[in-house]
Amino acid sequence: MNEEHVTTLLLRDGVVLLGTALVLVILFRRLGLGAVLGYLVAGALIGPQGLGLVGDAEGKLGIAELGIVLLLFLVGLDLHPSRLFRLRRDIFGFGLAQVVLCGVALSAFLFASTGFSMAAAIALGLPLALSSTAQVLPMLRSAGRLSTPFGEKAFSILLFQDLSIVPLITIIAALSRAPADPSAPPGWLLAVYTVGAIIGLVLFGRLILNPLFRLIGGLGERELFIAAGLFTVMTAAAVMEALHLSTALGAFIAGMMLADSPYRHELEADIEPFRTILLGLFFLAVGMLLDLNAVAMRPVFVLSLAAAVVAIKTGVIFVLARLFGLASRQAFALGLLLSQGGEFGFVLFAQAKAAQLIAPEAASLFGAVVTLSMATTPFLMMLSRRFVNKKAADRGDLEGPHAGAEGSAIVVGYGRFGQTVAQMLMAKAVDVTLIDNAAATIDRGQDFGMKVYYGDGRRLDLLRLAGAETARAIIFCIDDRTLSRDELKTVMSAFPHAAILVRAYDRRSLMSLSGLDLAASVREMFESAVLMGRHALEAVGIPAEEIDRVEDEYRERDAIRLELQSQSGDLRTAKNMMFRPGNPMEEIKEG
Repeated sequence: MNEEHVTTLLLRDGVVLLGTALVLVILFRRLGLGAVLGYLVAGALIGPQGLGLVGDAEGKLGIAELGIVLLLFLVGLDLHPSRLFRLRRDIFGFGLAQVVLCGVALSAFLFASTGFSMAAAIALGLPLALSSTAQVLPMLRSAGRLSTPFGEKAFSILLFQDLSIVPLITIIAALSRAPADPSAPPGWLLAVYTVGAIIGLVLFGRLILNPLFRLIGGLGERELFIAAGLFTVMTAAAVMEALHLSTALGAFIAGMMLADSPYRHELEADIEPFRTILLGLFFLAVGMLLDLNAVAMRPVFVLSLAAAVVAIKTGVIFVLARLFGLASRQAFALGLLLSQGGEFGFVLFAQAKAAQLIAPEAASLFGAVVTLSMATTPFLMMLSRRFVNKKAADRGDLEGPHAGAEGSAIVVGYGRFGQTVAQMLMAKAVDVTLIDNAAATIDRGQDFGMKVYYGDGRRLDLLRLAGAETARAIIFCIDDRTLSRDELKTVMSAFPHAAILVRAYDRRSLMSLSGLDLAASVREMFESAVLMGRHALEAVGIPAEEIDRVEDEYRERDAIRLELQSQSGDLRTAKNMMFRPGNPMEEIKEG
């Protein structure tokens, strides 16, 4: 009976959570306020402090934090080690300066204005220096800004903030007034654990993950890819959790180790739905944790503190961004973008409460401050876009997705047909992304210095991850007769700007494509067969000018037949136009 009751509660909670989220997220998106704010309001509405329809917010938050882990894994997939090395100045320079200066400024503000002790002010101010990775990174990725100089600065800061969790926990432990926990490792040992875990994850990726995905790719089972991808993320997170380190950092390193893998796009496409659902649940849980009573009892204090956090962080980040080379508009936009409190603030406030540095009421109060500051993010993002876009319009050197992908093409299928198409594009320095679902083809491509990604190129999500939204051409070179008219119409509808070119398996396949607005469709054997026919005529002694006339006549008749066959749907239509015994081409009469 208890098990049935638990199942009933889970189902009821799921219906309430998803139903409320659907309504409010759709409403907030229609109002242009973003999905995150919709999730936060939905959580506050149905949570214990609201209508009380759903409980156990902390338990749901613990599960939903897997969304942050998956997010950092996907970010790691997009970050090649060479790119990480290139960003080292921004990560360890800009990121370190942001955490330290924002933490000091906020701690000093709290100490001067609230009456907290110095230790309590530090324990509250340092966590407030962190920003919301779960909000900012998805927004940058969906807007296509993650690879721009602006996006790379934001990412570098967020990455260092995640790295800083260990030293911040160590600082709070050093200030602790509570009896020491004998089971907790000292700070220096945590640092050793961090270095050892990073080295172990790197070796795990090189020696185990890539061979594992190569094996699964050879089997062609998508379900195994999903299972292997989630296993990778969970293993990395579990190792870091066991060492009292950041689970998100472990997932990021695991993703980065697969950034050069040919299976990167397939992994992104398979894990993205789980990341989206869990991040939505995360923001629902954050909204449920919002202590409305604390806000109602001291509304001016909470609102003014949230505003102060936003203002102080914006000002500090603006100054630092100017020092690190951003123009004034972009520096201000970056300050607005990272001005909110972050999800790791809740973790550090709990640490401070356990260390007896702050009272439970203060932890609830500052949890509300973080949540309210996170609720300002959609509005600040709209404001930051105005600054970034206005400045970007004056510059032509940004690595934005449209500029960076100009002239690009996606070749789906890297067999004997696709190889020729790809090489001809590369001959004119066109940026080509290659996709194939055969592991052997991927391995052969690597032997010749070609980067071929694993995946089913007919899937919209995988094409989108491969850059289809900015590609100028998508060329289907697969020899699979199951590429349907409906699939092509879906691709054409999803990416209307891209020219779609298709390799048709045979005449029937070409007939099925009739009426589609394709840039080109080619029967895979037609041109090679015509060329062989020319050689055969030459071998039996036909003059060159007659060979040219035969080819022209054949092509003309074939085109007319194909059009009539497509209209009738019958392959036997206009069969009298075929050359056959007793029906040769008419001779040219002389004189």
